[in-house]
Amino acid sequence: MSTTLIRGARVLGGEPQDVLIDGETIAQVGTGLSAEGAEVVEAGGKILLPGLVDLHTHLREPGREDSETVLTGTRAAASGGYTAVFAMANTFPVADTAGVVEQVWRLGREHGYCDVRPIGAVTVGLEGRKLAELGAMHESAAGVTVFSDDGKCVDDAVIMRRALEYVKAFGGVVAQHAQEPRLTEGAQMNEGVVSAELGLGGWPAVAEESVIARDVLLAEHVGSRVHICHLSTAGSVEIVRWAKSRGIDVTAEVTPHHLLLTDELVRTYDPVYKVNPPLRTERDVRALREALADGTIDVVATDHAPHPHEDKDCEWAAAAMGMVGLETALSVVQETMVATGLLDWAGVADRMSFAPARIGRADGHGRPVSAGEPANLTLLDAAYRGQVDPAGFASRSRNTPYQGRELPGCVTHTWLRGKATLVDGKLT
Repeated sequence: MSTTLIRGARVLGGEPQDVLIDGETIAQVGTGLSAEGAEVVEAGGKILLPGLVDLHTHLREPGREDSETVLTGTRAAASGGYTAVFAMANTFPVADTAGVVEQVWRLGREHGYCDVRPIGAVTVGLEGRKLAELGAMHESAAGVTVFSDDGKCVDDAVIMRRALEYVKAFGGVVAQHAQEPRLTEGAQMNEGVVSAELGLGGWPAVAEESVIARDVLLAEHVGSRVHICHLSTAGSVEIVRWAKSRGIDVTAEVTPHHLLLTDELVRTYDPVYKVNPPLRTERDVRALREALADGTIDVVATDHAPHPHEDKDCEWAAAAMGMVGLETALSVVQETMVATGLLDWAGVADRMSFAPARIGRADGHGRPVSAGEPANLTLLDAAYRGQVDPAGFASRSRNTPYQGRELPGCVTHTWLRGKATLVDGKLT
C-alpha cells in the first residue's frame, strides 16, 4: 500500500493544507503533516477537489470503437480530473440488457483509469416502444441506477410513466433527453434570428421545454425521480425552478459548451459547433449560468460525444452532432462560473462531484476531502492559462469546439482510490 503526501493544496479553494493518502483512503488533512517514505506532491497552492463525476459520457464501446473506447474514454476522463463516469446506452448493441451493461462495467474495471457506471436504456433498442430490462440491469453486476435513451427522447407519455414507476421500486432515476421529435424534424440549429438568416432548419426551444414540463408532472404524479439531460434554454430553467418549488423530485444538468458558446458560432458553418441540443442564444447562456449558480441546475455534465474526423469534416447538414468535453470541462467551468464570481470552488465541487455522485448513487465518489474518506481526488493548477490543443487529447476523437481558444486551469494530478492515474499532467 503506497502513501502520498499532498503538501500545501487549497482544499476546495480554502487555505493551504496538507493531505495524506494512505492506501485507498485519506488518512489525515491538516498543516505540517509528514509521513516517512511517502511520495510528496508539492501542490504549491493548487486547488484540490474531490474526484469529478460525469453523469453523461458517451464511451461508444461496444460498436463504435472508431470514435472512442472504454480505455481511451476513461483515459480522457482521468486527464480531465474525473474518477467516475456514467456511460450512455446508445452503443451498438444498445445497452438494454444485463449482458451489455456488464460488459461495459467490466471493461472499466479492467482499464482502471476511472470507475465506469453504465447507464441502461429505457426502451428496447432505444426505439421508444417497449421497456428494456430495467430490473435485470439494476440487479446485474453493473448495478445500474440511471436509465436513459439519450440521443432519443422517450416521447411516449405512457412509456415514460411506466419507466418512472418501475425505477421507483429500487431508487433509480430516468434521465430524459428532452426533444419533442415532431417539433425538431429537419432541425439543424437553434430556431431564432441566426437560423432565419442562414436558412437552416430551426430547433425551437419549446421542443425541449414541452417535454420537460410533461415529465416533471409525470414524476410528481407517480412520486418518482426524473433527471433532465443537457438542459439548454431559459424556459427550461423556469420549468425546473417551478417544479422544484412544488417539491417535485427533479434534477437537471448543463453542459460546459452550453455555458460558454452561442448559436452565433454557427455562422462559420463549422460542423464542430453542431450539437444536440443545439447551441442557444446569449440570453439562454446567461440563464443557464445563473441557474447553475443558484442550484436550479444541479450538475455540470460533459455529454462527451466523440466522433471520428470524417463524421465532422463534411458539410453542415451531413455532419454528426456532438462534441468531446471530458478534458476541457473543468477549464470551461472555471472560465464561466469561477472567474465570473458565480461559483466558488466549493460550489464547483458540488456541481461536478457531490451532486452527480448523489444523483447516480455512485458510492465512494463525491465524498468530502477529509480523513477516512476514499482518496478520489483531483489537483488543479487554476493559475494556468493556455490554448486548447486537441492533438494532446487522450480521447480517440478530436471534435472539440475549443481548439485554439485560451482557457484557464490545468489538471495536474488525479487519484482513484489513492492510485495516481495522472501525474504532472501525464497519464500513468
